[in-house]
Amino acid sequence: MSRLTHVRGGPYAPPVPAHELTAVSADGARIHVEVHGAEHAPAVVLVHGWTCSTAFWAAQIRALAGAYRVIAYDQRGHGRTEAPLEAAGYGTRALADDLEAVLAATLAPGEAAVLAGHSMGGMTLMAAADRPGVRDHAAAVLLCSTGSSRLVAESTVLPLRAGGLRTRLTRRVLGSRAPLGPVTPIARRVLKYATMGPGSAPERVEACARIVHGCPRVVRYRWAHVLDELHLDAGVAALSAPTAVLAGTADRLTPVGQARRIAAALPHCLGLTELTGVGHMTPVEAPEAVTRRITELAEAHVVRQPVRESARQHEREGA
Repeated sequence: MSRLTHVRGGPYAPPVPAHELTAVSADGARIHVEVHGAEHAPAVVLVHGWTCSTAFWAAQIRALAGAYRVIAYDQRGHGRTEAPLEAAGYGTRALADDLEAVLAATLAPGEAAVLAGHSMGGMTLMAAADRPGVRDHAAAVLLCSTGSSRLVAESTVLPLRAGGLRTRLTRRVLGSRAPLGPVTPIARRVLKYATMGPGSAPERVEACARIVHGCPRVVRYRWAHVLDELHLDAGVAALSAPTAVLAGTADRLTPVGQARRIAAALPHCLGLTELTGVGHMTPVEAPEAVTRRITELAEAHVVRQPVRESARQHEREGA
């Protein structure tokens, strides 16, 4: 599993969960899950991206846990979820299986929740769009800094003209098996250039670098291979829940054109929010904007759902 090297203090340090549990996926993978906030509050589920962990959502968890039950989990191979031993354990089906397992372990049957996914987390939601175990819980969805196909071909991490040469070189860079090593000044500059906007504050760069450098090398390159071959356009079309899209205009990994294409293809799109000058790491780079969009979705689609009435009834019975 990942080395837990996230920051230890400040707003980007992971808060202590109310409780933790393990969800068991279809292939037996054990998924680490954290739950924050009151037990009977309306639910928000956060799904992180490639090379990240639950720590990536620290700012959102801190802001939302006072009013919502915030559920976050480590994708397989990330954080405190063990990595599959075989390459067959990596794939979009596994992502969907894991999400279904987490929802089954944390939500009551039919309980409504906002499902928010960043990068590979958004791809997880697309991959699981037709799963009954996801549809039954998805009151609303946020797709944050993500893409559905042609990720390597459209990435602008390398400042070259689009075409075969850039695609081949980008594939080598993103799928490299080289270890990232410790977080050094040079490593911070490289990560900032590739994944964040030019105006990102040093403490936000540090938070992202600590998390990304904690991802094991084998996990990083095996998921890179999956993302290289991603074909989830059908998943976008199958995502029937009300869905909002958010992206940074300076995103080099999943350029804003990806977000525009997804928004145009969604059956029930609630709009596209473009954050000027923000890169790929939107929950850390622009935490207030991401939290605000999640809150808007929850207020519109979850708070008035029966789960809120159940919570009130529980409070009356306990009074």
